Amino acid sequence: MSLRVQTLLFAAYRDLAGTGSVEVDLRDGATVADLVSALRSRGGGFARLPEQPAVAVNHRYARPDRPLSAGDEVALIPPVAGG
Repeated sequence: MSLRVQTLLFAAYRDLAGTGSVEVDLRDGATVADLVSALRSRGGGFARLPEQPAVAVNHRYARPDRPLSAGDEVALIPPVAGG
């Protein structure tokens, strides 16, 4: 079995990947870390994403070991600088 999650990329991550969203198919039991690894393995700008970015799952910050479920919305959140 597999699961599909909607992944949102913002600001610098969107620029690296060349898109603001992508659907990713993962194996059942996959975690946030597995999703990030799958994205990075796509190559190109995706490969430049950090290994452990800040991530929110369904609008709540999540750790890399958080399991994912079909239909989850995952957002990769780049560092924000301000002044």
